[in-house]
Amino acid sequence: MLRFPHVRLPHLAFASPRLLPKAEKVPGRVVVLDIAFAATVGTSVSFELTTQPFIKGLGDRLAAWVDHHDHERHAEFARDPRFVLSTKAEHGACPEMVTEELVRTTGPIDAIVTHVDLDGLYAAAKWILDGKQPYKGADDDARAVDTRIGTPGAIATRIDRALRAKFRDDQLKRAVVQWLVGGMGKGVQDDLIAEAAAEFERKDAVTRELSRRFTIRGRVAVVDTEGLAGQFDKTDLLLAGQERAPVSIVRDSGMLTIAAGFESGWDFVQLFELGGGMPTRVTIPEQKLDAVIQKINDAPEPTPR
Repeated sequence: MLRFPHVRLPHLAFASPRLLPKAEKVPGRVVVLDIAFAATVGTSVSFELTTQPFIKGLGDRLAAWVDHHDHERHAEFARDPRFVLSTKAEHGACPEMVTEELVRTTGPIDAIVTHVDLDGLYAAAKWILDGKQPYKGADDDARAVDTRIGTPGAIATRIDRALRAKFRDDQLKRAVVQWLVGGMGKGVQDDLIAEAAAEFERKDAVTRELSRRFTIRGRVAVVDTEGLAGQFDKTDLLLAGQERAPVSIVRDSGMLTIAAGFESGWDFVQLFELGGGMPTRVTIPEQKLDAVIQKINDAPEPTPR
């Protein structure tokens, strides 16, 4: 692992609410950043089956858990000072919750488990930098990227595109954190980010083509991406659908990703009884698409935030 002057780089593990590392594989005192408590998805993923075993597995080694996604089980941890939990409406992104005071009071840590997107990587970099932003405006950039409200700066736009092009590439994610904490200069990490950002441009052409295939069904714009898995950018495709209807659905690899604007008032977690997650963007196993669309069209008109 590369090391930069005066900056200690802890063990980094990248995760998602549905796919957490084995607790015994994460060394020492651990901070968890931007990882939502798992929502119930079918019979294989839930808080009880996914999140709770990880928390219990870490035990006293869990130093802090910082997250900003809605979940009905948050209240159970209100008296545990290690859990710094909010809703998406309270904090649009996780890095703004990582403060100098929080890092200081938490004390030394050995590992960070963080989400795989820009929001999570920025939070990890900020924690490593003792609660200081890697550059002026980084918190605002993370919020703009995670909420899709406002325009992020050039640094975040480049990183966001790189991550969306190679979202399964842990080497890239590690390079992003190292680049942010190491001063953002030229070198191997910068080259990896540039290469991935260039790949995003190639995917963008497929995304634009798919955006022309949306069909409108009441409040919903829906598109089927059969045969093109991994060749397009799902976030941009969802946003293209929202230009045509209040709610967009992308059908991809046996799953339905459902999304609406951050301030739209839609709460798909509640509508589909998922238990937790981001209210305005959820992914559920592919069921009868007609029934899902009907449920959205029959729902009461949401009150914008």
